[in-house]
Amino acid sequence: MTDSLQTAPTQYLEADGIRFAYRRLGPDAGTPLILLQHFTGTMDSWDPALVDALAAERTVIVFDNAGVGRSSGATPDNVEQQTADAESFIAALGFDEVDLLGFSLGGFLAQLMAVRPKVKVRRIILAGTAPKGGEEHLLQVVGEAFAKDAQDVRLPLFFTPSAQSQRAGEAFVDRALARRQDRDPDSADTVSDPQAASIIAWCSERDPHHASLKAIGQPTLIVHGSDDTMFPSVNAYEMFKAMSNATLIIYPDSGHGALFQYPETFVSHVKTFLDA
Repeated sequence: MTDSLQTAPTQYLEADGIRFAYRRLGPDAGTPLILLQHFTGTMDSWDPALVDALAAERTVIVFDNAGVGRSSGATPDNVEQQTADAESFIAALGFDEVDLLGFSLGGFLAQLMAVRPKVKVRRIILAGTAPKGGEEHLLQVVGEAFAKDAQDVRLPLFFTPSAQSQRAGEAFVDRALARRQDRDPDSADTVSDPQAASIIAWCSERDPHHASLKAIGQPTLIVHGSDDTMFPSVNAYEMFKAMSNATLIIYPDSGHGALFQYPETFVSHVKTFLDA
C-alpha cells in the first residue's frame, strides 16, 4: 500500500455491535502496529509525518474507538470498557499478534491490553502516559490551555513555551490539518466528558506496589517529554522502575506532545525498538 495518513481511505469494521472507523497504511509486512489515541483525539489528530514513517516497512492501523470520530456507539467513562472496545476491534482485524503504540489515554489501554488474553501483544510503546495512580493535571492544564486563546489549543497543551518547541508545534499543527477530504469530525462533550472521567478515575486508583505494571512482561519502550504538564515525567520514571523489561527515553524541552515535536527521532527510536 502506498497511501499516507492524508490519503488513506476510511474503512469500517463491525465488532460487538460497534461500527469502527479505521485506516490501514503500509505494506503487509512485519507485526502490525496499532495506534491508540489521546484524550479527545481522532484518526486525524495523529501526525502524518510520524504515522507515514512508521508505515514505511510495516502495517500501521489508526482507528476511532467507540463513540469517537466516525465510529458508532457511546464513549465509555472508564478505561476498562474503552480497552474492551479496542480489543474487540483489534481482534476483528484477524492478526495473529500486534504491537501497540499508546499515547496519553491510549497508553492506559495499552497497559491493560498487554496482560489480557483477547489480543496477543508482542511489544508496547507508551508515550506521554501514566500508570494507575499516576500524577495527572488534566483539567487544570486543559483549562489553562484554552484560556491562552492560542491559534490552536494543541500549541500550549502539547508543547513548551520555548520558541523552538512552539515552532515545532506549529509545524505539527500544519501537518495534522493537511488532510482536507474525509476528515474525522472534532470530538464533542460526548467524548471529552467521559474520557476525562476515565483519566481522572485511572489516576485516582491507587496501585502502591505497581502490581499492574509488574504484570506486563512484554518489552516496552517508554517515551516522555521533559516538561509534560498533563502527565509529569515522574510517571515515566515510575513505570520504567516498576516494569521488568522497559526502556525509558525522555526528550528535551518538550511537553505532552514530545513524539510530535521530534517525529523523526521518535520514529527512529520506535523502529529500532520494534526491530530488536
